[in-house]
Amino acid sequence: MAYPAFSQVAAHFKVIFMDSYGVVKNHKGLVDGVQQTLRWIKSEGKAFRLLTNDASRSQELQLKSLHQLGLHEIELHEIITSGMMAKQFLELKISSGKVAYLGTQNSAEYIAQTGLEYVPVSEVDLDNVDDISAFVFLDDEGFDWNTDFNKTVNLLRRKPMPVITANSDIFYPVAKHDVAIATGGLAKLVERMLNKRFIDYGKPDSQMFMYAYEGLMAEMGFVDRKDILMVGDTLQTDILGGNKFGVKTMLVLTGNTRVETVDLEIASSGIIPDFNVSLCNSEGISVLLAGNSSRISSCQRRGLASPRDL
Repeated sequence: MAYPAFSQVAAHFKVIFMDSYGVVKNHKGLVDGVQQTLRWIKSEGKAFRLLTNDASRSQELQLKSLHQLGLHEIELHEIITSGMMAKQFLELKISSGKVAYLGTQNSAEYIAQTGLEYVPVSEVDLDNVDDISAFVFLDDEGFDWNTDFNKTVNLLRRKPMPVITANSDIFYPVAKHDVAIATGGLAKLVERMLNKRFIDYGKPDSQMFMYAYEGLMAEMGFVDRKDILMVGDTLQTDILGGNKFGVKTMLVLTGNTRVETVDLEIASSGIIPDFNVSLCNSEGISVLLAGNSSRISSCQRRGLASPRDL
């Protein structure tokens, strides 16, 4: 049975959305073939957007980081981050007071861009919280996991306020078989402890997709959602978000979803991508329709497409 390469599938779409971590880059650096992939997308005249749940750094720093990795095919306006969605909420809903946050100084740039005062939770005085008007979970680094996390819990117990999760990811891969807790995982723990509901931004929330979609229409005119392909490595964020937004979805196995468990994860979650990409190795990439009983295992079939066709 013949299986099409990425380019054969993507050729039918005018717009390509891609996740960042797990698709464009991973814990080792750039995913093999990604430069060639993006060059092909651009050479075919397709629009491109990078949709990332990474709120740890601004658009500008995201672009700088990609350049440092050797990826120069992405432009600033093509990067859409969950931090931008949190920034938009703050601009629309918070007009005074200070915004407390959990994360790094770099991640706080999203708050700084709103013009609001901001303070890391480590500097909050729990006996004087009247001027704290909102709280944002921005990053899983930049604070003490013991004292600052406990202070976060106690702050949110003492004063009702809007709480924003700028990155809804629960975990992220740091090695082939290992993951680390992400900002969304910390926020979910606090939600459960306090029996509260926070405002989540990032995939699978549709706001990031709508933000990218509206930007495309301002740039290109009307864009049919049927002409958009979302490429991601995580069922619960990239694929679910794309499905909810009504665009076609492609699952790749370069990040959170593993070759050995992909069928089980799809079956147990009920989240079904339109296409499933199995990255065998540097010799080839195969693409198959999800749900096909004749799925390709990780390296049983080779040479179906060259690495440049990712």
